Amino acid sequence: MPPNKRPPIYFTKLFINGEFVHAKNGKTFPTVNPTTGKKINDVSEADKADVDLAVAAAKNAFKLGSEWRSMDASARGKLILKLADLIEENKDYLANLETLDNGKPYEDSLFDMSCVVDTFRYFAGWADKIHGKTIPVDGPYFSYTVREPVGVVGQIIPWNYPAMMIAWKWGPALAAGCTTVLKPAEQTPLTALYIASLTQKAGFPPGVINVVTGYGPTTGAAIASHPDIHKVAFTGSTEVGHLIMETAAKTNLKRVSLELGGKSPLVIFDDADVDEAVEIAHNAIFANHGQNCCAGSRTFVQENIYDEFVKKAAAKATSRKVGDPFEQGIQQGPQIDHEMFNKVLNMIESGKREGAKLEAGGGVHGNEGYFVQPTVFSNVTDTMRIAREEIFGPVQSIFKFKTMEEVIERANRTNYGLASGVLTKDINKAMKFAQSIQSGSVWINCYDAVVPQAPFGGFKLSGQGRELGEDGIDAYVEIKTVTMKVPS
Repeated sequence: MPPNKRPPIYFTKLFINGEFVHAKNGKTFPTVNPTTGKKINDVSEADKADVDLAVAAAKNAFKLGSEWRSMDASARGKLILKLADLIEENKDYLANLETLDNGKPYEDSLFDMSCVVDTFRYFAGWADKIHGKTIPVDGPYFSYTVREPVGVVGQIIPWNYPAMMIAWKWGPALAAGCTTVLKPAEQTPLTALYIASLTQKAGFPPGVINVVTGYGPTTGAAIASHPDIHKVAFTGSTEVGHLIMETAAKTNLKRVSLELGGKSPLVIFDDADVDEAVEIAHNAIFANHGQNCCAGSRTFVQENIYDEFVKKAAAKATSRKVGDPFEQGIQQGPQIDHEMFNKVLNMIESGKREGAKLEAGGGVHGNEGYFVQPTVFSNVTDTMRIAREEIFGPVQSIFKFKTMEEVIERANRTNYGLASGVLTKDINKAMKFAQSIQSGSVWINCYDAVVPQAPFGGFKLSGQGRELGEDGIDAYVEIKTVTMKVPS
């Protein structure tokens, strides 16, 4: 299917116990096209009563003797593979739906769907490989461990990668044998509901997968506080992460994994190829309209190449094609909604006020929708708001540095620690940086190289726990130790 600005909308209700149902209160909320600022559709708005129903369905699907609990682990893997196949078959439609609801360029949405398929297939392979150990304990005992599914899990995902975050959450949870209640972001519910329909076709038992659409303070809060949810996984802002952890502590001490904000440094030494560095740094911040938790939002450039880099970075940003994400060749669509649009513009104005030099962009693009010009600031200092706070928009802040020791200290001078990058031809510099930086991911001579096989997560206020890779399974299992006395 080619780009289609008006793909049909098939599913707008809650998905509970294998069926699409209206919210108990009959409420709906609008999902908006950020390209135009106009409503796409009304979607069912869940509240606590609907979350209770979804959790009850997930709890019933998880009970001993249920179809899901009795299923062979290899059969679970085959179901996940079937879901991946169905997503691949429908990837063109899903990409159209994602672009309509999120605003990312159609080609980017297509790429995201391929990543979704890859992630599900990766975790499908883990389903029958989650096993414990035998332990040579002292005395006349035989001791072993079993890794069992944690139970009913609540999952709350953001709007910047709507479909991909489903795969990041469902993949390990389903492989481990958990059942799920997922809340997509209120800005981007459409692909989640359509993929929920594909789980029906794949043959997942009712109640294993539930999707409740609604707002964070109501639907999300009901998930975080529910006594029958044993683990909650959240991707989003650090502010909301604090609330989720607090709520989990005050209720049933449910497990919490958090993938939160970032202010990630990309350090460019003067032995790097400048043109290649400009390209990598440009994509590190402007990809997905800057709406990326691990974006390289602090670009540190060594003083000998600083002026040349700034000039070329500004030219690169100025040439970036912004517009209707369904049109061919467009590299940047709108910000997700009016709130984020205003936040990004306010941050740009703060950069101007505090003395950063505006090299490119700095304003609104077009007369409709939530478009922001690709913006570049030079002469940025560490105390400016644009240097300290996560912007989550297409704004590149370029800092100057002299020495390795200086830049490591400055790069670590943040409450965040999600990702980092270094560009250099010197392996010693690269390794010293990798060993010294406080971040969950370090990319050398590349950036944003996220793959299903490698764990992803943050230090400090960027969260706790890991997603993807073998480590991504750990959040969804409990370890049970079984010890038996051996007759003499």
